[in-house]
Amino acid sequence: MIIKGIKKKSLFIYMCFLVIANSYSQELHVPIYTQYLAENNFVVSPTYAGIGDNLKVRANGLSQWVGIKDAPRNQSFYSDFRIADRSGIGVSLYNDRNGFTRQAGAKFSFAHHLILDYYAKMYLSFGISYNINSFRIDVEEFQRFEQNTGVYIGSDITDDRATINNNFDIGLLYRLRGFYFSINASNVLPKDIDEVIRTLEPDLLLNFQIYSGYTFRGPKKSGLEFEPSVYYQLFSNDNRSSTDINFKFRKFNRREDYYWAGISYRFLNDQFLKPLNIGPMVGFKKSIFYMGYSYQITTNSFSPFNSGTHMVTIGLDFLRGISNCPCTQSPVH
Repeated sequence: MIIKGIKKKSLFIYMCFLVIANSYSQELHVPIYTQYLAENNFVVSPTYAGIGDNLKVRANGLSQWVGIKDAPRNQSFYSDFRIADRSGIGVSLYNDRNGFTRQAGAKFSFAHHLILDYYAKMYLSFGISYNINSFRIDVEEFQRFEQNTGVYIGSDITDDRATINNNFDIGLLYRLRGFYFSINASNVLPKDIDEVIRTLEPDLLLNFQIYSGYTFRGPKKSGLEFEPSVYYQLFSNDNRSSTDINFKFRKFNRREDYYWAGISYRFLNDQFLKPLNIGPMVGFKKSIFYMGYSYQITTNSFSPFNSGTHMVTIGLDFLRGISNCPCTQSPVH
């Protein structure tokens, strides 16, 4: 690689993108930021399919590190609905662009819910997803980068490098009144590495997620609901792990509409006092329409170069119908 007259700031950003492309973009799964907090637990695990209103739709748009050229961008779509009193199905689609890498994928999910104790409101759910994901490196982006910055890379690469992965997720969800605990394993099958992009493709795709929290009501007739939660991710590829600590509250009116606000704190588990990002969230639900907004302040060495990460969620909850089984009723009171 030959470097000609490049500024230190541009070199720093470029090197960070290389690290990100080789560490974060290649997990071949739906990137999870804070979209699961926008009343969409289905993002975390297939076990949530069919819990809640009969048809739920969420669409997310995320712009990461605003102010940095070619920063990561992500669009995703989620929908799940109940197909019987105790079962549900769902689908999720995503497109993720990060520097020179492109990811896109889909998940098709099924969940079944059991009543362990009707009077104690104790439920157990099982879920499975079939995943298809594509990962691609854009060689034409190398050439564009070379012209704008004077950095010469990949001179021996003459075509795009791409791979497709088919895999499965499995999950388990336990609920007891307002308490919930889920554990999920993503990409559970081993994968043959493509010899064409061996040096850039991850060989360990198995990842684990744990999501737990408790929802409780405020003083009687206050219309308030509070929900602290924790979300843990472990990536087998390089043994990274991170944790989100979240807190939300909702305020309901007599028509069951509500607004909500919260905050999220994400950190690597060996750097608790050095958060990756921290930021507020707000949203509301009016009749069948839902909208949420999340903002994360970047607190690492990227912070001088960007204004944070923004995510917008819009959604619909319609074809509403109360299930005959409480195990599929909405967790939001």
